[in-house]
Amino acid sequence: MSSTFGLIVGNRDFFPDELARASREEMMKVLQKEGFSVVCPSPEETRFGVVETWEDAKKCVALFKENQEKIDGIIVSLPNFGDEKATSDTIRLSDLEVPVLVHAFPDDLDALDLP
Repeated sequence: MSSTFGLIVGNRDFFPDELARASREEMMKVLQKEGFSVVCPSPEETRFGVVETWEDAKKCVALFKENQEKIDGIIVSLPNFGDEKATSDTIRLSDLEVPVLVHAFPDDLDALDLP
């Protein structure tokens, strides 16, 4: 029997949306390839299937509550410094008593404008 994870991919409005979209696709692909089931908003439910706003959080909460008996843990992925308020609201309001793993992608230091 494989584990099922609730996946929250956070997005922040003033960072590139493409990072969140591509990261969600990659996370879904990797988790499913490893045999895990995933509960996550679809791109039709929220923009790109990510959580950025209060409305997105409410949709994700409803999805998590609908699947609460299946979800063994929550993975939070923050590819572009996703909005912490929407993410924390989703976790808190879902009332799931499961472990939470926070995941981030490594920065490409050559792509950053640092002194």
